[in-house]
Amino acid sequence: MQNFKCYADSRNKGFCVHCGGPYETDDHVPSKVLLDEPYPENLIVCPSCLKCNNDLSDDETYLACLLECVIAGEATPSKLRRPKIAKALEHSESLLKRLQKARSDRDDGIIWSIENDRVRAVLLKLARGHAAYEYNQPQLQEPDYLDFRPLCTMNESERASFERAEEGDLAGWPEVGSRAMQRLLVVDTHDIFGVVWQCREIHGIAPAEFQQCAQLLLGSLLVLPNRKNA
Repeated sequence: MQNFKCYADSRNKGFCVHCGGPYETDDHVPSKVLLDEPYPENLIVCPSCLKCNNDLSDDETYLACLLECVIAGEATPSKLRRPKIAKALEHSESLLKRLQKARSDRDDGIIWSIENDRVRAVLLKLARGHAAYEYNQPQLQEPDYLDFRPLCTMNESERASFERAEEGDLAGWPEVGSRAMQRLLVVDTHDIFGVVWQCREIHGIAPAEFQQCAQLLLGSLLVLPNRKNA
C-alpha cells in the first residue's frame, strides 16, 4: 500500500484512538500477532494509551490463536501452520486449555464456542484504527451494532453484500488532507476498500453524516474451508 502523510486537522490527532486518553504508545493496526514475518513495509500504527494497548493485546492473541485452531480443526500447537501461534499457545497453558475446551465434535461437524466479547473488541479496535489513520476521524463512541460471522456461514446474498460497497454505504467524503482523500486522487473507490485489510460495514461507528464503510477480512477467514467449523 502506498504510504501517505496525513495533512488533516491536527486536533483529531495526539490521543488514544480507542478511548480518547493520553498518547502513550503506538498501537499496530492490525496487531503484529495477526501478521507473519517479514512484516509489510510501513506498518500502520495509531496513538494509544498503555491500558488500551495492553488490554487489546490479550484479545488479539486470543483471536489469532482461535483462527489458527479453527483452520487446523484442533487446538494442538504442533498441528498449527503458523509457528508464531504455536509458540504462543505453548507458552500460555491457560489459553490453550480454553481453546481446547471450546472445541466440540458433533454429528454435523466441529463446533467452536467463541468468546464473542474478545472478538468484538478486536474488530472494533481495527475499525477505530482504520477510521483514525485513513480518515483522520477518530470514533470514540460505541457503534449502533457490530456483526461478525465466518464467511462460510453466509448465504450468497450476504456474501455479495459483504464483499462490495453498495451505493449509499459511504455517506460522506474523507476529510481534506486525510490519507483516504489522497487515495481518492490516485485510485478509484473500489480500490480504496481493497488495500491491505478491509473492515466489515459497521453502522453507527461514525456520525450519520460521515458513516464509513469498512470491511474487515481477517487473515484466513477469507479461505476458511466450508467444513462446518464455526
